[in-house]
Amino acid sequence: MDLTKYIVGFALPLIAACQGNAGQTANTSSSDSVAVCHVGSIPSRFAAIQADSIVQTQGKDNANMVLIEGGKFMMGSTNFPDAQPVHQVSLQSFYMDEHEVTNAQFAAFVAATDYVTVAERPLDAAEFPGVDPQMLVPGSAVFAAPANVSGLNDHLQWWTYVPGANWKHPEGPESSIKGKENYPVTQLAYEDAEAYAKWAGKRLPTEAEWEYAAKAGHHTNELYYWGKEKKEEGKWLANIYQGDFPTNNTKEDGFETTAPVKSFPANAWGLYDMEGNVWEWCSDFYRPDAYSNSAANSNPTGPATSYDPQEPGLVKRVQRGGSFLCNDQYCERYKAGSRGKGEVNSPTNNVGFRCVKTI
Repeated sequence: MDLTKYIVGFALPLIAACQGNAGQTANTSSSDSVAVCHVGSIPSRFAAIQADSIVQTQGKDNANMVLIEGGKFMMGSTNFPDAQPVHQVSLQSFYMDEHEVTNAQFAAFVAATDYVTVAERPLDAAEFPGVDPQMLVPGSAVFAAPANVSGLNDHLQWWTYVPGANWKHPEGPESSIKGKENYPVTQLAYEDAEAYAKWAGKRLPTEAEWEYAAKAGHHTNELYYWGKEKKEEGKWLANIYQGDFPTNNTKEDGFETTAPVKSFPANAWGLYDMEGNVWEWCSDFYRPDAYSNSAANSNPTGPATSYDPQEPGLVKRVQRGGSFLCNDQYCERYKAGSRGKGEVNSPTNNVGFRCVKTI
């Protein structure tokens, strides 16, 4: 038995990598691919940011946070079936980390708590019947560009289960985060992100809070969180994939994988990397019908249970913002109002998080 494919096929649904061709209409039938994806000029994105909106030391991690004033907004998108209907939501004020949690920040958490992440723990033999327990070594999924692909329906062509891959070694045991202290931490399962947030005296954002902060006052008809145009004055505004996915990353934005936090301009509310770079865990359970069945339009926290018709036996949480692997050819869910999803125990090297704090 090919343990790599066995483990990846079981443990990586694949949460973080979106599947689907640009322009293809997604639906929620069980025959869909594992992770459904879809398919104007504005003033400079370098909007003036009020200095008094930035606060410091709101948690043990001493991270800068942005005060997000409460208000109402239109949540969702007409471009994605599971982000409909577009509906009005009102939120109370909250603080949000100005950027994704970094390797240095997570290292401080581990040093203070001796926390061991999901990717560092032995795999449970009960979940892999018939596999030699000695082969069930800790590890995680790593993106590896193949030389050739046969279509884009089989994500195992570019995802590999790598023993020894974890937050300290995001691409495998020979990789390191040394010199990348200011990069977003990756290879974290949902419970890892939640544990960090609890230690810091914070929590993970709801997807309503995340989208409200990402839209930063923009209208619902804008294609991207920053407006209607993908580039501004010829410059890329987010760390996404350029070229032919997954074989040829032209790196026009300057990065092949993750980028240091704050490498791209902040949005109008002072938040960095609210699109691209790494997917970010949110606290809501994922259901494709969450918006159509929810009656909570004030500080919504999502459905009580998880259900994904594509993989009904797996528990999934919402992920937001897309990653360095998203582009219009393969994954469009970095765009405004779109929703991602992740199996809670499946870390990869393109998933991270940021925290919020209740006022």
